Amino acid sequence: MSAEQNPTRETPDSEPRAGRLIAAAVLAGLEGLALVVAGAWILVLGLTGSPDDREQAVTGGVTLIVLALLPLLAARGLLLRRSWSRGPAVITQIMALPVVYNLLQADSMAIPGGIALAVVAVAALVLLVNPATTRALGIRGPGNAENPK
Repeated sequence: MSAEQNPTRETPDSEPRAGRLIAAAVLAGLEGLALVVAGAWILVLGLTGSPDDREQAVTGGVTLIVLALLPLLAARGLLLRRSWSRGPAVITQIMALPVVYNLLQADSMAIPGGIALAVVAVAALVLLVNPATTRALGIRGPGNAENPK
């Protein structure tokens, strides 16, 4: 398949990026980076330390690193103003909310992490559904199609 057969809707480069779009991309990128760091930390501790279950630690670390791909790809897509990137970015924030709940239920140092993640996830969701972000990505709502059928 060639690009001519499946053209993608791009916003013109002459239009400035919305500040909200950049902020949402930065938040998604930070979440992805945090997942990579946490996954690498768990992986290294699992391989070099003495975890209760080495296999589980390695699997958890690799899983977090692979999960980091979603917000990192979404952040890159948002910066490049790809309309497809909003979906993965929103999904990432929605997936973070149950993690927030579990972190806030802990009776440990995880509570500040849960508060920070809650702020980031809610802020990113607000930025992603903002009309300025939607326009910057070239997303049109129902009934606003160029060529209605």
